[in-house]
Amino acid sequence: MHVNLGPLLFFWPRQQVEDFYQAALDTPCRRIYLGETVCPKRRELKTGDWLELAQALAAAGKEVVLSTLTLIQAPAELQIIQKLCEQGELQIEANDLGAVQLAHERGLPFVAGPALNVYNLDTLQLLLDKGMTTWVPPVELSRDWLWRIHQAADAAGIRDHFQLEVFGYGHLPLAWSARCFTARAENRPKDECELVCIQYPAGRLANTQEGQPVFNLNGIQTQSGYCYNLINDVAGMQGWVDAVRISAHSPECLAWIERFAGPAEPDGWPLESRYCNGYWNQLPGMEWLPSPATMEISE
Repeated sequence: MHVNLGPLLFFWPRQQVEDFYQAALDTPCRRIYLGETVCPKRRELKTGDWLELAQALAAAGKEVVLSTLTLIQAPAELQIIQKLCEQGELQIEANDLGAVQLAHERGLPFVAGPALNVYNLDTLQLLLDKGMTTWVPPVELSRDWLWRIHQAADAAGIRDHFQLEVFGYGHLPLAWSARCFTARAENRPKDECELVCIQYPAGRLANTQEGQPVFNLNGIQTQSGYCYNLINDVAGMQGWVDAVRISAHSPECLAWIERFAGPAEPDGWPLESRYCNGYWNQLPGMEWLPSPATMEISE
């Protein structure tokens, strides 16, 4: 099973982005996803810059995938996806069905991102017909649900036609909105945000009245307040999950690539309660099971 580095979800200064990906070259991640997936106003790196960075990382031996915007709201944003598809060499991660169609029209293989909300075999078959090579399931799907889809795909003779990549570490991307929550928190209208989200390189945490983290606000994106962490569930993925995704959300995530790629701890990693893994274990998303799940997968 491989470990991949997902797209950067936050807004960082250009130099910080470049330093981060330079450091990522020294990790055992096999695939690196590049590009802006949240807000088109974030232009520290423009489309051409992402393409140049992709070429440099590919030349250094990494497999590179170009990730697309998730919420398309203007023709100019669709043109960005067209440009990514027209480069013709690297796969894209399609986070919107418009990106799926553009890639299909150009004969470009693509990764089906988690925002496509694929929940069944019929949709997988449709995407395979369009050129899908990898499926990243929605982050709320449980191990049991994914196992059932894996079995169904195997029975249909299509399981070996795509890779299954599971979101394994990072703040879960839960929703996108036409409104910018970070700008609103600073009493700024969205159209005059002045890119205030660059002041929050790891998002802006929102707590309940009791002080419990519930959401992490990242511009127009709402994430989980707790960091998702499936490190203690990796052993149960062996043999049917092809890759696990580490979300690029802070320099510390690079160390987690090493941990996910390394040998499993027999008794599980002793982690703090700031993590969650509820969705994977058919529990409320905020829940945390500190040791490997003992749940039997339904046949």
